[in-house]
Amino acid sequence: MSSPTLWLAMLHHGPQKNWVADIQLAQEAHVDAFALNIAYGDSSITNSLANAFIAAQNTGFKLFISFDYTGGTAPWPEANVIRLLNTYKASSAYYKYLGKPFVSTFEGVDNSADWTAIKAQTDCFFVPSWSSLGPQAAVARGTADGLFSWNAWPWGDQDMNTYTDASYFHFLNQTGVPMPYMMPVSPWFYTNLPAYDKNWVWRGDDLWFDRWQEILSIDPQPEWVEIITWNDYGESHYIGPLHEEEYPTVFDSVHGNASYNFANNMAHDAWRQTLPFVIDTYNNGIATVKQEVVTAWYRLTSKDNSACNDGYTTGNTASQLQIEFYPTEVVQDKIFYSALLAEAGTVTVTVGDVDLGASWTHTPSDSVGIYHGSVAYGSNTGKLIVTVHTPSSGSIVFQGNPIVSDCSTWSGYTNWNAYTGFQAGSAVTATPALNMSEQACTAGFGVNNFAGLCSFACGLGYCPYTACTCTNYGPQPTLPTAANTPGFGTIGYPAKGLTSEYEGLCSFDCYFGYCPPGACGTVDYGVVPETTSPFLPPACVSGTGVGNIGGLCGYACPYGYCPIHSCTCTLEGVLNPPLPITSGAATAVPGEDPELYDGLCNFACSRGYCPSGACEYVDRNGIFEGVRNGTVNGVVKNGNGTIVGEGRVGNGNNKMR
Repeated sequence: MSSPTLWLAMLHHGPQKNWVADIQLAQEAHVDAFALNIAYGDSSITNSLANAFIAAQNTGFKLFISFDYTGGTAPWPEANVIRLLNTYKASSAYYKYLGKPFVSTFEGVDNSADWTAIKAQTDCFFVPSWSSLGPQAAVARGTADGLFSWNAWPWGDQDMNTYTDASYFHFLNQTGVPMPYMMPVSPWFYTNLPAYDKNWVWRGDDLWFDRWQEILSIDPQPEWVEIITWNDYGESHYIGPLHEEEYPTVFDSVHGNASYNFANNMAHDAWRQTLPFVIDTYNNGIATVKQEVVTAWYRLTSKDNSACNDGYTTGNTASQLQIEFYPTEVVQDKIFYSALLAEAGTVTVTVGDVDLGASWTHTPSDSVGIYHGSVAYGSNTGKLIVTVHTPSSGSIVFQGNPIVSDCSTWSGYTNWNAYTGFQAGSAVTATPALNMSEQACTAGFGVNNFAGLCSFACGLGYCPYTACTCTNYGPQPTLPTAANTPGFGTIGYPAKGLTSEYEGLCSFDCYFGYCPPGACGTVDYGVVPETTSPFLPPACVSGTGVGNIGGLCGYACPYGYCPIHSCTCTLEGVLNPPLPITSGAATAVPGEDPELYDGLCNFACSRGYCPSGACEYVDRNGIFEGVRNGTVNGVVKNGNGTIVGEGRVGNGNNKMR
């Protein structure tokens, strides 16, 4: 098997035919394996794993186990992990890396020491997701052979970047022997499952296109790419088919206790249509377009629709110590569209017969590949039509579900999930002229003080992943010359008081005539040690609340936990790490609104501050890890690697992360 691709997927509790059907779809998308996410205490795991491995063995597909340490009745006991790995590692369907059975986790940092014995007794290759620690502390635990990051979604109203990936590359290469990295990609994130205290959206929008651009252009390349996810309906990032029989295990009152089913009729199959091209490009450096196709995705109601209830959903989540926004500040009322074409084409988008004036925001350098764009639909409602005209296919017309003016379909709530669709065009054969190894970055961006530096440098082919994110690639751009560039040849250095991330950019940019004061200069002051990453988004460091909730806000907001519906953040800065958890769970006292109080009570009381007029313990002695933010992931292996999809296995009683 060459260049296998890994997906993180949830384990079905349905019939074996579902496994067979999903594996066939995954293979059509050039996915080679599923990572099976399993939680301890799920009684259906035994049958589900057996069904999965039988289906995989019969189709030449690969599987591996991802142990979810936070979604079950307890963390995984060491002996159970050893037993399961030794049971399945001999299967012809089990994915091996360097001859060893590959295994991952969702969290489980408190059990990291278990893996010394587990590895000794199973000979496994261990690549956990310990994202709650970050890469430096995760490597320091000493038991991982590589690391997987769960950070697949952008912060607030920003687009996705590669700063977290850069930190993983850095610390995984500080051990003396370089360790491999599994890079995440995901198309969307929205969840509203009250039983699991989960109710937020992260910006999706252009994410599916943007993140694959980042994966293909980042240098060095990750050893694997994990796709989050195949079938996690509860977090809206599934790209596999909808299995209606699975809905109760996510949304019913026994499980997620959702106010409505936000996955029903919201197909995400379109996101698989461009995967063969990007996966082949990732694995081989080049791919062939074999059929033209148009894809589109969008939300079915405007974010500003006053007839709809936002359901207390936030953009970002305080549960991960992020500054929260209202969702209307994060998502965009746009139609997003990508087309895989053999040659240049034009695009038209109409909503309710109104031409929105669409165009491409990205085109491939030599006309072969993925074209992408987006266009705002404003107050328009009605049927959606995306038409792409190409020489090979003529008109490729996709007609999707209409944008509607009310939310009655979702019990009056705004559905922040995406609807996707696609239309195939003609069979073609077209291959880009250049391999990725022959191309350079042609556009990119940076944040904060790096914005101008990265925009200039990336546009000229120099886009260091430690400071910038590359967004497009092609032939090496023509560099400025002395004849046409004022300031050409300037020797540049970081401005006084800045860190080493500026060195390469200031040297390059100043030499070619762009030397912005405040970032660069001509005097060598040296660089200062980095105390805080210049790329981190801000955190709340102070906040207030009105009335009875004021004390809770005053305690929690300085530690980054400042929920927008309960408190007002009054100052932003560098995150102050919260105190350790010393007590168990707590909720609002009777008479107070659980939506406003429960999260704050949980955060504060578990750390010893529990005002009696606002909160009460429900488990004073219990220690808990918190809420998870995803269950189904996918992974792409570079070179002789594998693309894996992760999914939930069993009867769905695990809290999905």
